[in-house]
Amino acid sequence: MNTEKRKRLEAAGWKTATVQEFLSLDNVDMELIETKLALTKAVREQRKRKHITQSALAERMKTSQSRVAKIEAGDPTVSLDQIFRALFTMGVSRKALAGLA
Repeated sequence: MNTEKRKRLEAAGWKTATVQEFLSLDNVDMELIETKLALTKAVREQRKRKHITQSALAERMKTSQSRVAKIEAGDPTVSLDQIFRALFTMGVSRKALAGLA
């Protein structure tokens, strides 16, 4: 949020806070969330860069297209295992993963 908007909201009596403050998350929780989001973004970027459809990736992973969509959207029901499986299925190496997150 930009500074001007924050000042207007606070002048009107609103309180502003970060997501971390609002949800009472510690630094470890924030790191996990941010890492998971970076990995899901990498799945989407890799898939698009390689010109693979969600359906084609799902078929390679032996899962559904809707599951791939959830992976890319960062759905909380998606496990890290599923995210890694998507990346490995597209040929991303463990070494390259270290640079993604």
